[in-house]
Amino acid sequence: MPKKNNFENALKRLEEIIQRLEGGELSLDESLKLFEEGIELSRLCTKKLSEAESKVEKLIKSGEKEFKTEPLEAEKKEEEEE
Repeated sequence: MPKKNNFENALKRLEEIIQRLEGGELSLDESLKLFEEGIELSRLCTKKLSEAESKVEKLIKSGEKEFKTEPLEAEKKEEEEE
């Protein structure tokens, strides 16, 4: 799993996993382990995309001339954990 849980790192690792799985040279155990990691990364990417979409929607809805962002609940949690 990527060191930083950001979208770009997760997507890059997911692409690597897909290439290895498509290569067909892995054992069943290795394939399952990579598949599980890929599922986790896919969920992370989906979560990050949903958060970005929510942020864009908030920007659009904040007004015609005024643009403001509001931290998402997930962002607040991450900041508190750091």
